[in-house]
Amino acid sequence: MKRFLKIVGIIVGGILLLVVGFAGYVQMKGIPTYDPPQAFELKVEVTPQRVANGQRIATLLCMQCHANDNEKLTGKLIKDVPKEFGVIYSKNITHDPEVGIGNWTDGQLLYFLRTGSRADGTYAPPYMPKYPLTADEDLKDIIAWLRSDSFGLEASKEEAPPAEPSLLTKILCNTVFSPLPFPKGPIERPDTTDLIKYGEYVADRLIGCYGCHSRDFKTNNDLTPALSKGYYGGGNPLLNLEGATIPSTNITFDETGIVKYSETDFVNVVRLGKRLDGTATRYPMVPHYTLTENETRAIYAFLKTVPKIKSEGSIRIAGDE
Repeated sequence: MKRFLKIVGIIVGGILLLVVGFAGYVQMKGIPTYDPPQAFELKVEVTPQRVANGQRIATLLCMQCHANDNEKLTGKLIKDVPKEFGVIYSKNITHDPEVGIGNWTDGQLLYFLRTGSRADGTYAPPYMPKYPLTADEDLKDIIAWLRSDSFGLEASKEEAPPAEPSLLTKILCNTVFSPLPFPKGPIERPDTTDLIKYGEYVADRLIGCYGCHSRDFKTNNDLTPALSKGYYGGGNPLLNLEGATIPSTNITFDETGIVKYSETDFVNVVRLGKRLDGTATRYPMVPHYTLTENETRAIYAFLKTVPKIKSEGSIRIAGDE
C-alpha cells in the first residue's frame, strides 16, 4: 500500500510540476505571435454613404472602447473587462502612422477585423472582438469611416499604456484561442425583408449580442455563435464602471427572460435604454440608438426562434418585474 501511495505521489507531483512549468513558460512567453498574414490587395472607396454607415456601425462596435474622455479614438482603460483577463487598454486607431493605423493598408485592416491578426503577426486576444461572419460591405464601410475625416480620427500621438493581460489570458491564447480563419469566399448582406434571417445577422454577425448575453466570454463561439454556452440565456459576469459584477440578462423568450416584452418594448429598451418601468438600463447595457427600428425589430423576431433558457436565479433586466 505504501508503495502504491508513493507511486501516486510521484505521479501527482510530476503533474503539478508540469502544470507549474507550463504556467511559468506561458507567463514569460506572453501572447503568441504568428507568421505575418499574406498581403492582399484591397482599396475601399471612401464615399459619403460608406462613411455614414461605417460610423453608424462603429458607434456600436468601436467607439465605446477606443474613444477617450475627449471622444478621440486614441485608446483608454477598458474598465468593464472582467478582472480575470487582466488590465486592458484599447489601442490608438487614429490616422497617426506610428501609434495609430495611418500606415495600415485597407487589406490589413480587413484581415485584422476578421481574424485578429495584425500585419506583423501579433495577435489581439479575445477581449478584442473579431468579425469573421460580418458582410464584406459592412466591414468596408467601417474601413471607409476609419479613413475619413470624421471627428476623433485625426492623427494623434496620444496612446494608452500597454495592456497587461493576465496569466489566464495568456494560457487561453496559447491553448484555446488563435487567429480566426479568413473567409474563403464573399459574405453578402442578407435580405432585410426576411426579419428572422436579418435579425440573426445583426445580432450574431454584426454587433455580436450573443457575446455578452450568453453564459461566459470564455465559451463563446465566434464562428458558430449558436454553439456558445447558454446562447442568449445570459449570466455572463459583466462589470459596470464601478467594478461591480452585473450578470448579463437572459433575452430568450423564457419566463425568466423577455417573454413580457412586446416588440415596441424591445425596441425601446435596445435603442433608447428604456425598461418596462420607464427607468434606464444599467451599464454595460447602453442605448443602441444607431440601430434602425427595422434592425431592432428583426432582432426581436430572431430571438423568438432561439431556444428558451431558464435563468439561474431568474436574472432579468432590473425594472421589468
